Amino acid sequence: MRLALLGTGAMGRLVAERAAQIGHEIALRVGGRDRPEHPVLIDRLRGVDAAVDFSVADAVVANVAAAVAANVPIVVGTTGWLERLPQIKHIVESGGAAMVYGANFSIGVNLFYRIVENAAKLLSAAGGYEAFIEEQHHSRKKDAPSGTALKLKSLVSTAMKTDPSVAATRAGHITGTHRVGFDGEVDQVLLTHAAKNRNGFADGAILAAQWIIGKRGVFEFDAVLDSIMK
Repeated sequence: MRLALLGTGAMGRLVAERAAQIGHEIALRVGGRDRPEHPVLIDRLRGVDAAVDFSVADAVVANVAAAVAANVPIVVGTTGWLERLPQIKHIVESGGAAMVYGANFSIGVNLFYRIVENAAKLLSAAGGYEAFIEEQHHSRKKDAPSGTALKLKSLVSTAMKTDPSVAATRAGHITGTHRVGFDGEVDQVLLTHAAKNRNGFADGAILAAQWIIGKRGVFEFDAVLDSIMK
């Protein structure tokens, strides 16, 4: 698979490293200081099998539009842009193209989503519990709360018909920890996912890039997970 990397920060570099280890070719890298004009980026994208975006939120719309114009499916791992999702869906669908996006590409985190959703349903049925969410990340992470925390909040809100609070911490070199608690009068149920490193995020993005080739439409990462768990 010939990949284009849009964004050459820590995650972009890790995707390149992990992809090369399993035999994929990095055909194009576009970093923050090398953001070509739209027609130039379209031309440079032509001929790659898929693009992986770990850039910045402000660049996502332009990157998706360029990939669509170049007829290249794109995986978007950048966070902080979901308010633009209707616009991006229109770009992808009207162009007959394909995109996978997600707040988190770790398979473990996506399984954690399902565990939390099921727990919220069970504890909502039991009654007497209030939910809360806590997340921790390194001090360089710009968006707070994280996209993963917001996804967890959405799942819990839907299951429990409530609006759980979210606490965000930014400090040091924390890779990423998410906790969802359900506090009752007599006990507390606490679910935790702690990432040991970023390899899972990169591996999930590469898996999504392999999966999206030949497809059309806009998909969340859980669609990829569904396909590999069958």
